[in-house]
Formats: sequence, structure tokens, C-alpha cells
Amino acid sequence: MRSSLVLAMGAVLLTACRTEPTDSPAPAADAPPTASVSTIGDDQLPDSTTLEAQRYTGRSRQSDEVDTLAQAEAARSNREQLADVTRDARRTAAWRDSLHLPLGGDVEGPSVLKLQVLLDRAHFSPGQIDGRWGDNTEAALVAFQQATETGESLGVADSATVRALAERAGSPRQLVTAHVLTEEDVTGPFEPIPDDVYAKAEMDRLGYESLAEKLGERFHASPGLLQRLNDGVDLNGLAAGDTLRAPNVQGAPSLSGSIARLEISGSGHWIHGLAEDGAVLFHAPTTVGAEYDPSPSGSFQITGIARNPDWHYQPAILANVPDDEEDAILPPGPNNAVGTVWMSLSKPHYGIHGTRAPGTIGYASSAGCVRLTNWDVERLAGLVSAGTPVRFRDIAGRSGGSASGGSGSPSGAASGASTP
Repeated sequence: MRSSLVLAMGAVLLTACRTEPTDSPAPAADAPPTASVSTIGDDQLPDSTTLEAQRYTGRSRQSDEVDTLAQAEAARSNREQLADVTRDARRTAAWRDSLHLPLGGDVEGPSVLKLQVLLDRAHFSPGQIDGRWGDNTEAALVAFQQATETGESLGVADSATVRALAERAGSPRQLVTAHVLTEEDVTGPFEPIPDDVYAKAEMDRLGYESLAEKLGERFHASPGLLQRLNDGVDLNGLAAGDTLRAPNVQGAPSLSGSIARLEISGSGHWIHGLAEDGAVLFHAPTTVGAEYDPSPSGSFQITGIARNPDWHYQPAILANVPDDEEDAILPPGPNNAVGTVWMSLSKPHYGIHGTRAPGTIGYASSAGCVRLTNWDVERLAGLVSAGTPVRFRDIAGRSGGSASGGSGSPSGAASGASTP
């Protein structure tokens, strides 16, 4: 997927989200896909070196008592490599075998992949599944251990943690499955997306550029991981009836309760769905505002949910575009600037939404908006509604509840809201 990122102040900056409210009437929650979203940003991708530097910074240790000594010991005893995913791919029994435990630290391979699948199915999302330990996986594990009071060492998966995870995940027999592709799985069209914004506006939809990209979203995985699981297979050449080995993330159990409110952490780069008693039921990594263009701080609420919104390109509010350029309406789709879902907040110009670059979620900064992978925001949108309270905490650059600029929302999706 394409992304809108620039490098600024040593951090990766995703498309900014400051917009102007529109005069459209506010539709009901769960609005139809006619909402239009405005945003600031360009279409530059960060280089792989920059993203890799952000992958595992140990940010969970800043606010939680992660047992770094136990992590280091676990990493030293783990000889698995990412290449072992390819070795084990065709061995059905390998994906029923136990994980290498204890598991933690800067490691990679089949056991990390299995842990990520369990976390995803248990509604404690590690973001994009890739078989590599990183901040997102560690944060999801820590959140699960704290929520369930399992594990001897925080930030290290042990047998007690994995048993609890497996139970919450529905006790799947296979963590990687052989999926027979359907017509829906492989249907396009798949088209290259031009860089020029006005050329994008001429398209019917900002859909997937390749089948590999679509399958990555379908199975919550990086296309690179899917390629490792299907070595020698042309992912873009697959057809209905072909078999694809992929993470077993479909058919996960329903949430174990009802979400009463949301909490978003600026320093932790996560969003939590909390039960009435404060228990964490849902966790997902997020991209939030940087210190120089932060997300809001304080308590708000969801005012509307729009699926498959358009993107309203408004040069008058874009930082690096001449004001006299023409507006444009870019069509919906997974490669839209706000992804497949927009949830507007009662704070004008802010919202929670998807992304066209799932591999950057949790590892980059926005200009005030709250981004999730498309699959996580779609899951969350089905668990909340207009009126659900949202609280922002530990937001860098904010000392109180006031804020200016920021996300915005779909045109008319909520009173006073307007972008990503």
C-alpha cells in the first residue's frame, strides 16, 4: 500500500490530519460510504532502514515493568530464524507444535509467528504479522499478561501465558493453515495507483495494487511473510482453487465482553477497548501524533462511523501545496488516505481510522490522527458505536485537554469533524 510519510525531527511522520470542518449535515452513526475526508500529506514512503530502526525500541519498558533480564535470557536460548518459517511451511505438524518457550527479546521465526497469530485471534493485535518480535508484539503480549494476570515475567511468553492465550484465541488446531482461495479472495481489479492526486481522483476506486497486497490484508500479514510461507509461489498469479498457506486469523472467537470505552496511549502507541469494570478486552497498535503535532489530550466520544469514505483533497489546508490548486475528491478503497473506516470524535478535526500502509502502524508518527491497520479498525468499528467515550493519555506535547488541528473526519460524519 502507498503511504504518506515524511521524515521529521528523527521520526517517521505519516500523513497529517489537520482539516477544516464542512457544512454537510451530520449523518447517523455507521454512515454509508458517501462521507468525504480531508487530509494533509504527500505520497512518499519511508525507506526500509528508517522503518527498521523503529521496529523494536523497547517502548513498552518506558511505562511497564518489563523483565528485560528474562527477555535477554529467553533470546539467548532461542536459535530460531526467520528462514525456519519457510523450512516449516509445508510441515503441517509444525504449526501444531509447541512454541519455543520462554519467548521474548529481539527474536524471530516460527514461534514468534505462532505467538502473533494467537494474539491476533485473542483480540490483542500485534499489528501486521511478520514473524519478527517488535514493539507491537511486545506491547500486545504485555497488555494480555496484565489483563489476565498471567506469566512470571512481563514481556516474556511462558507456558501459562500461551495456555491462556490459546484459550482466549479459541484453541485453534493450526496456527498456520492451508487456505483454498475463493473467487472473492482473488478478485480485483488490481491497478497501479498514480502519484498524481488528480489522476487518483479519476479512478473509480483506490483499491489494491496487487493480489499479494490484498492477501496480506486478508490474513493480517506482510506480503513478505506470505511469500516465506509459500516459497516459490507467485502470489500475484494465484487463482480460485489454489492453496495458500497463511496465518490462521479467520474465525476468531467473539470478544469476551462489551466495550464500554476506549483509551489511547500516546507513549505506548496503542488503543484499548475497556469493559465497564476497566478490564482490557481489545488491544491494537496505533500511530498517533508526534510531539510537534500531537494528538489531543483529554476525554471525548465517538460521534459517527463511516465505512469506505472518500478523501477530500483540499490544497487550502495542505502545508506543502499552493492554495490556488483545485480541490479533488479521491475515491474510497484500502489505499485511500484514511483506509476503510473513519470514526469521528467529538473533538473537532480528529478521528480514528485505517491506513494504506499497515507495516508502519505502531512504528511511525502522524500529525494528530489515530491510525490502525484496516483489519483492526474494521474489527473495532463493529465493537463500538456513536457515544462510546474515548480518552487520550500521556500525549507528548499536550499538558491539558485542549488541542488545535489534528485529525478531522469524513465530511458530515459528525458535527464539526473533518479528516484523517
